[in-house]
Amino acid sequence: MGNLKARNIYRKLIFEKPAGTSRGTLITKDSYFLLLFDEDNPQTVGIGECSLLPHLSPDIRPGFYEKLQYLCNSPQLVEQIGFFNGFPALQMAYETAMLDLSGGGNRILFPSDFVKGKKSIPINGLIWMSEPEEMKRQVDEKLMQGFRVLKLKIGANRFEDELDVLRYIRETYASLPIEIRLDANGAFQPAEALRKLEILSKYDIHSIEQPIKPKQTLALADICHKSPIPIALDEELIGIENDDERLRILEEIHPQYIVLKPSLLGGFRATKQWIELADKFQIHWWVTSALEANIGLNALAQFASTLDNPLVMGLGTGSLYLNNFDSPLTIIHDRLSFIPNKKWDLHDLF
Repeated sequence: MGNLKARNIYRKLIFEKPAGTSRGTLITKDSYFLLLFDEDNPQTVGIGECSLLPHLSPDIRPGFYEKLQYLCNSPQLVEQIGFFNGFPALQMAYETAMLDLSGGGNRILFPSDFVKGKKSIPINGLIWMSEPEEMKRQVDEKLMQGFRVLKLKIGANRFEDELDVLRYIRETYASLPIEIRLDANGAFQPAEALRKLEILSKYDIHSIEQPIKPKQTLALADICHKSPIPIALDEELIGIENDDERLRILEEIHPQYIVLKPSLLGGFRATKQWIELADKFQIHWWVTSALEANIGLNALAQFASTLDNPLVMGLGTGSLYLNNFDSPLTIIHDRLSFIPNKKWDLHDLF
């Protein structure tokens, strides 16, 4: 490539409805869009999304904006080893933009039957944390839309209220084959986790993500060994940037699942390293978004479509925002599809 140039565009994404988690309620979310192009061919542009999650993304720290500006001023120099250490979302944006640029700037990063419109990806319906009646309303809505895998955020409401929502699902929709995934975002205390997991298991739970806070290896390993519900690691994987440490975590904790968010792990190459190690330990996995807009979601979906994984993915976030980009991505019932003849609307970025 000749003289590589870059610039970034900031966008505050506005949630259609408040998004409640155990870490608080999101009304807006920041994303930076990285544009890469060759000075000799400025019409061909690769775009990547740097999606930042409050209280979760390592990128949100002093030095982020300086790192972003350096990348934009000297994009040809950032391939040096270690440049993106501690900035996984920025690395994801760069990797995505480079793949896009190399492919001709048409947002096709991973050619497959998915982008040809011949294959779709099964996804879960996300139930945000809220008052019990509102969560039940969300459940009704998702099931009416055709979802049969529901992911519920838990951990901030009264435990009894969360059980009430689960009871509602199992009693009201007893005739439907509904898979329930839970995400605690580290909300349980180690001493109470197994007792709560035992109670939750009565509702036929597929898995629960990160029941206790990260960096409590012995406690989490014990929970994984004794829990009646399969455990999925999520936040535990964030900030791990070498294979020795990845290996240690999987070997010592040995969860049943890991949840892979490339924007929090350092892009596609880092995610593939997690997958290779998980496969060695027979640990199952699925790919989930970090609440990206459609630029990032498109990259994640195309990546996931090449992995030959039958598990349901967490890639339904494109409809969350009032000011998202129009794209070929479309949710039909409980599947994410790519409509080849549907155009992107990226006028805000050019």
